[in-house]
Amino acid sequence: MKPQASTFHDNFNDTLDPTERDEEASEDDLWFLPGPVEEEPDYLPPGPRAEPPDTSVIDDWRRAEASYAAHLAKVAGRLGALDDRLRRGPEGWRHRLALIEAAELSWHVGNRIGPDRLMLWMSMRLSGVQDDAVALARVGWAARRLTSGPDPEADLSAFLERRDPENMADEAERFADRTSSWTGVMREASDLHPITRACMGFHLWSLAGLGQQGDRMEAAVTAARIAAAEGRGAVFGPLAMGGTGGLRSEGPHADRLVRWLAEMETACLTAMRHLDDIEAWAARAETEMRLLSGKTPPALLALLTEWPLVSAPMAEALTNVSRAAVQRNLAWMEGRGLIHEVTGQGRFRMWRAAT
Repeated sequence: MKPQASTFHDNFNDTLDPTERDEEASEDDLWFLPGPVEEEPDYLPPGPRAEPPDTSVIDDWRRAEASYAAHLAKVAGRLGALDDRLRRGPEGWRHRLALIEAAELSWHVGNRIGPDRLMLWMSMRLSGVQDDAVALARVGWAARRLTSGPDPEADLSAFLERRDPENMADEAERFADRTSSWTGVMREASDLHPITRACMGFHLWSLAGLGQQGDRMEAAVTAARIAAAEGRGAVFGPLAMGGTGGLRSEGPHADRLVRWLAEMETACLTAMRHLDDIEAWAARAETEMRLLSGKTPPALLALLTEWPLVSAPMAEALTNVSRAAVQRNLAWMEGRGLIHEVTGQGRFRMWRAAT
């Protein structure tokens, strides 16, 4: 009987069935396809990095505040003393310091408005032929906001008086977006001291797109109001009276904060000395002016306490006294050495208290 042929293959080296061999062959034929992704060298330039969230900068300011906690406490004490002094003093002191601070700020930010021009603009809206009306209006806004106005952190648009007309709806919407970005970061930094938060807000101003044509007046005034947010007498924290260092936007956050603290401390001391001088002058002037009768002498005394510089037309407009009575009393006060004439000219003369 013939044996039955085996159904198994004798070639044990062929381990693949025909289907598998066909697939392997077809894959080998696809020589034009790229290799695995992980084997490909990356010749592309690096792409843009993801921007950190806006609030990440707050951590840098927290570290800066912790590094200068002792200095911050000292400056806060100076500002607290000024706040108490203004709370117990006459209302005119706040107005006087605000005018001085606004005039100083105008020089630091490039507007260069002198005190005499600012006084005439604020009291009677008078300006010279060569005066920049826009610059005068900007400094006048600063003086108003340093004495009163809404909380900048609560409603920045109202504080800046940026209520755009209806035909500027698109621009108003863009500005609202920028203000919301800035106020959002400031809100996240509520745990920082108001002085630190004021410094941070000033330096974040341009980054938020709020500055226009390099103008830093709005940023400085907003920061000054934030610094005195917890005050009951001081409406703003003085800065420009102490110099220009605090407004320099250079260096790391810690350097910016230490400059801010140094200039604010100097400004607070300058403001306190100024109030000491004007208080002593007012007491001396009141004693000597008791010899005079009528309503003009006390009105002029209050006016010279509230305004750093006074002219005869200003006094006439602000006291509702006749020009003749104003000039007669100013001449008497100048003769007694209570006031000094500062212009050195025959017309458009201005006087200041002889502190």
